[in-house]
Amino acid sequence: MAQNVTLRQDNIDEVLSELTLKEKATLVVGAGYKSMLAGMFGFKVPVPGAAGMTRAIPRLGIPAIVLSDGPAGVRIEPKRKGSKDTFYCTGFPIGSLLSSTWNMEMVEMVGSAIGNEALEYGVDVLLAPGMNIHRNPLCGRNFEYFSEDPLLSGKTAAAYVRGVQSQGVGTSVKHFAANNQETNRFWNDSRVDEAVLREIYLSNFEIAVREAKPWTVMASYNRLNGVHTQENKWLLTDVLRDEWGFDGLVMTDWTGQRNTAHQIEAGCDLMEPGEKAQINELVKKVRKGELKESDLDICVRRVMELIVKTPTFKGYRPSLSPDLKVHAEIAREAAEEGIVLLKNEKGTLPFAKGKSVALFGVGSYQLLAGGTGSGHVHRPYIVNLDEGLEKEGIHVLDFLASQYKDHINKNQPKKTFMSGMLGSPGSTEMPLPQETALLASEKADAAIITISRQAGEGGDRHLEGDFLLTDLEKGIIADVCNAFHARGKKVVVVLNIGGVIETASWKDLPDVILLAWQPGQEGGNALARIISGAVNPSGKLPVTFPVDYFDIPSSKNFPYDYHGKGSMTAGKDKDKDVRNVGYTEYEEGFDVGYRYFGKPGSPKASYEFGFGLSYTAFEVSAPDKNNCVTVTNTGKVPGKEVVIIMEGVHAGFGKTHLLQPGESETLQLNSVIKTN
Repeated sequence: MAQNVTLRQDNIDEVLSELTLKEKATLVVGAGYKSMLAGMFGFKVPVPGAAGMTRAIPRLGIPAIVLSDGPAGVRIEPKRKGSKDTFYCTGFPIGSLLSSTWNMEMVEMVGSAIGNEALEYGVDVLLAPGMNIHRNPLCGRNFEYFSEDPLLSGKTAAAYVRGVQSQGVGTSVKHFAANNQETNRFWNDSRVDEAVLREIYLSNFEIAVREAKPWTVMASYNRLNGVHTQENKWLLTDVLRDEWGFDGLVMTDWTGQRNTAHQIEAGCDLMEPGEKAQINELVKKVRKGELKESDLDICVRRVMELIVKTPTFKGYRPSLSPDLKVHAEIAREAAEEGIVLLKNEKGTLPFAKGKSVALFGVGSYQLLAGGTGSGHVHRPYIVNLDEGLEKEGIHVLDFLASQYKDHINKNQPKKTFMSGMLGSPGSTEMPLPQETALLASEKADAAIITISRQAGEGGDRHLEGDFLLTDLEKGIIADVCNAFHARGKKVVVVLNIGGVIETASWKDLPDVILLAWQPGQEGGNALARIISGAVNPSGKLPVTFPVDYFDIPSSKNFPYDYHGKGSMTAGKDKDKDVRNVGYTEYEEGFDVGYRYFGKPGSPKASYEFGFGLSYTAFEVSAPDKNNCVTVTNTGKVPGKEVVIIMEGVHAGFGKTHLLQPGESETLQLNSVIKTN
């Protein structure tokens, strides 16, 4: 072996030739859960709470690099043993809200801010964005994802990746591919026709790969047509690399030991979080001739190609103090652009300053800023709706606020280490006596009811009390609407939700419906600024809201009624023949979202893909031969408009800048880069 060989950007092959077989195996296997569990066990790691790390080879100058979760913000521990400092990260809006902006410049700005926080906290690769298709509204992680449409999903992901990587930090687009449910996600077999797979479930990844060149791609947990994606050479090599030209690294999702040799052969370069047994397995199989060392070398080279790009390798010294104040403003602006006005009867909104409102629903005082699991962020604060309204000069009824806050204090979710690390649901909803609604209708000028839903990694949503409103929630909406409408006063419903819920059975009752999604730490301010008219809503739906769950073509090919123990890992063998648990048939084919609901004879949607109201009005010309349209604000207040065309030769979308009354703008609609 040569002496004093040290890894540089230009000598990877030389270093590769100096590595022992065990060192090669070490480089493709992550360092385990030490970073993630540092807060519990006091491990000394560069970034406590980060999802994982690679392993260092000090003798050759190969450092360990840090990988962190982060779809809605960097997920690391906010406090560290031996330090009085805090390491909070900005809680940005969830993926479904970012795509609701239809504003790729805004998404890129969010990505840049997240990338800057990753950089300044010592993170090398952000495990984001999540970009699986919203095949079914009950997928537990839809909040992390962007849309039912591959074009919007791919363009949004590409903008996010460009933003993060502009800061010199890598991304890992995930979960590749067809990971559209959480139930039995480690073993479920997604059975998808190849034509459907390519058009619906792969084309968004192709857009992101071709247009933004992410440093890494994360292979998902599930099987795809019988083969685990992490061992699927057709997916990871033939399609991703040979067809799309991806030249970065492929890592596993956070999986235990499988057939590591098969993963290497398929083109999966890095096994996370990593176990020593995987290192031993690789060494043993190479020595036995069951794995070619040349195949291992390919993956080792890709790991080193990633390492030399990173801030850690380049000797960057993190400041540990990103500008959280500036990033909070970006989070608020993104939330304002993505909140969707679904109903505004007779111009009920905006409310004038000085108005008094009665706030109903626990979520009015306990905003759900984001989902749970790896998409959770340790934020410095959350602005609730009542706080935002007061800041905008809209008074919140005191006696009602006191009742709700007392209820919240007495009904806090149980705190555990895992809920502290991965987030937890809010408090249970407070029963509302009819007399309370009547008294509030006497004292306040209007009412706002917040309906909340939480979901996250490791389990899917259900119909009863989740997709469907509870009897308590239906009763609150009915009683408040009756009480306030009897006095000629208006009622607003705010949906603080991570995924689609049923709206058709109750949407005629309130005067206004605002879809806030889970809007990040500044959500209360963003909502209040829309309610007051300081901001004109411009969000549009990235998904279809059906009238009935069973109107959705995938409804019966999804585990909507599964309540088994350990829904995340129902079992490798025990449940392999259980429909929608061991395997899921994508029998609906191309009929996903608006592709189905827009067909003649299909059921009517409650709110169709692309729907969203404004406080002003617009005229839009037909697209010309260059896919350009002219948009004119024909109303009385400034506003932004989204133009969406999702079929035919003019497929694409675009969003205007803020147009003054009478002002026009010509938009070049976003479309897909020409592929091979």
